[in-house]
Amino acid sequence: MFNQIKAVAVYCASSTQVKQAYIEDAAKLGELFAKHGVTLVYGGGAVGLMGAICDAVKAHGGKAIGVIPRFMVEKGWLRPGLDEVIEVETMAERKRIMAEITDAAVALPGGVGTFDELMDIVALKKLGLYLKPVVIVNTQDYYRPLATLLERSVTEHFQDEKFRHVWRMANTPEEAMDFVFSEPYWTEDVIVNAAL
Repeated sequence: MFNQIKAVAVYCASSTQVKQAYIEDAAKLGELFAKHGVTLVYGGGAVGLMGAICDAVKAHGGKAIGVIPRFMVEKGWLRPGLDEVIEVETMAERKRIMAEITDAAVALPGGVGTFDELMDIVALKKLGLYLKPVVIVNTQDYYRPLATLLERSVTEHFQDEKFRHVWRMANTPEEAMDFVFSEPYWTEDVIVNAAL
């Protein structure tokens, strides 16, 4: 059964100093979004992986929405030419809106901002407050240390065994899209107990 995916939140870096492989996977994901008619909802940036995914979406006829705090707009970080800009006051409001208006969340490689967004949505899903697919794109095995840490949280009994089912790890943008469309939405019978 395939999910009806209209828009996907993407968390990713704005650094311009990263390896080309990260830029290429971001661009490929953007191309796939456009091909499948999926709207990109992201942080609104113009450079790094943010710029790469948005540029690819727009180059292939897709739609992109930027959700960006006002102070970032004032610093000139907003990418021109977006289909819609949602300007917010805080980083927390940005995360909330991105989760609310999308049908899945995808994390590309990034720094602490991306880690914050990813861990926030993982925590919300664990608590049953976010029921949609969460996919991590593991370009260049970037997220392997995080996966190891999260696995240890289970083996050391900080998380229940069911915690392993909160997200899916994809090795390519193509696999990430497959998970976005195929990973079942959670229902009441599979929501992880918040106390675990």
